[in-house]
Amino acid sequence: MAGRFEALPGGGAAVALDEVEISILRSLAVQLMELIGPGDEPVEGEDPLAALFAEGPSEPPSDPALKRLFPDAYGDEDEELRAAAADFRRYTENDLRARKRQDALAVIRSLDGLASDDEGGAVLKLTPDESRSWLGALNDLRLTIGTRLEVTDEDESGELYRLPDADPRKPMVMAYLWLGALQESLVETLMSGA
Repeated sequence: MAGRFEALPGGGAAVALDEVEISILRSLAVQLMELIGPGDEPVEGEDPLAALFAEGPSEPPSDPALKRLFPDAYGDEDEELRAAAADFRRYTENDLRARKRQDALAVIRSLDGLASDDEGGAVLKLTPDESRSWLGALNDLRLTIGTRLEVTDEDESGELYRLPDADPRKPMVMAYLWLGALQESLVETLMSGA
């Protein structure tokens, strides 16, 4: 099970993680939540339905990683499409941000709830719902790190993956690859249990 998710009876997935992996995953999830930003908490006495219809931003984020997490729906080829994308963003981005925060928080909570074994590791057991949250958070983490590393389709050929150990990007590349392997094994596990 080391490093790969496996199916649990009745659904869900499990993976063995060591102390360092737990720490890295938790740290990355916290950083993701900080990047996404705090959610708007309903004001006491405010109509709960008003929060459902609250408008979000109409402009794409300026941070490239956030722009990747919250892309324009229709592109920006012409003014009509830009207007449609702004409207779509205004009514969907708050909910999308909330879901991404919930996914990252699910990762943090499940890692915080782990009991370490004698060697400092633990087996993380996820319900089907937790597995879906983890899948979303792993995807968001890879998108964010990939954007920061400026990963492109051409990079799949290997230049980024053959960095010398002295390159300051090397730790993030290693995290990117590891998260990809975790994500792939979780997808395979969930698909095999479906």
